[in-house]
Amino acid sequence: MLNALLIVVAITIVAWLGAAVGLGALFGVVLPYVAVLIFLGGIVWRMVYWAKSPVPFAIPTTGGQEKSLDFIKQAKLDCPDTKFGVIKRMFLEVFLFRSLFRNVNAEIKTDDPINGGPRLIYYSSKWLWLFALVFHYCFFIVFFRHFRFFMDPVPGCIAFVEMIDGILQIGAPRMYLTGLFLLFAVVFLLGRRLVNPRVRYISLMQDYVPLFLIMGIAISGLLMRYCFKTDITQVKAYIMGMVHFSPISADGIDPIFFVHVCLVCSLLIYFPFSKLTHMVGVFFSPTRNLPCNTRRVRHENPWNPPKDFLTYPEYEDLYREAMAGANLPLDKPLDAAKKSESGK
Repeated sequence: MLNALLIVVAITIVAWLGAAVGLGALFGVVLPYVAVLIFLGGIVWRMVYWAKSPVPFAIPTTGGQEKSLDFIKQAKLDCPDTKFGVIKRMFLEVFLFRSLFRNVNAEIKTDDPINGGPRLIYYSSKWLWLFALVFHYCFFIVFFRHFRFFMDPVPGCIAFVEMIDGILQIGAPRMYLTGLFLLFAVVFLLGRRLVNPRVRYISLMQDYVPLFLIMGIAISGLLMRYCFKTDITQVKAYIMGMVHFSPISADGIDPIFFVHVCLVCSLLIYFPFSKLTHMVGVFFSPTRNLPCNTRRVRHENPWNPPKDFLTYPEYEDLYREAMAGANLPLDKPLDAAKKSESGK
């Protein structure tokens, strides 16, 4: 965890100092272009790789009763046997995290008054589902709101989302709720990894890096909006210049803007090579995109190249002498096979 934190702190310091000494063009122009290219190229590469990966066995995740006899009720959402059922399950998984909603925690209770000994108990765990849902939706809304810097005029849908997001009119400039909720959610997800000993044991540095990066992005964005009072008009003009591939001078823009941009670019570069690609990987997962119909339909891997198979008579003709030398049983004895060949 400490290494991941140091990496994000180092990125922040380098971006701040670089912008302060006049390297704003490097962190505000060159780095974003490179980050976008790496992000798009990496995502396409991962998608092509997953699409070409063989699936020799049907391994859909079953969370309920599979379709069986008529008098046995099927769990159509948790164990769909049709393509339409798979689409419904995928929709609930992508937009509502249904499998995470069904998540449970397990603990060993040592002071059980009934049995008098240790007992494994399961209990519901909805907090993780709730904060994960808040985190992803707030992240998406924040991302969607930022398109106002890339478009002129701003589309009505973006203005409407901005109006709903800041409907409480807290402060000046008004407080966007999704920015705060995003920060709270990522702090909860980080705290869960630190507080829960089982989760902390299996957590690696690559689990902490995106959390610290997103936390840094959220904090720098809030500071840029409410503390340093960065000139939004100048920032939009700068970004519009980048969108039209005609960058303008970065003079006068506060260094906190380039810290924010550098952290976003770091996340974009890191994204295709991390676990964050589950955003697109869920659609390629055979545990999710295959129907549970293995009792009725034989699964054939469409990516397998065609192969030439030998029938047993052909196999025996090819290895008859070796099989006879090993005293293996033959459908056609060696002498009969030689006479047949000589007769031909």
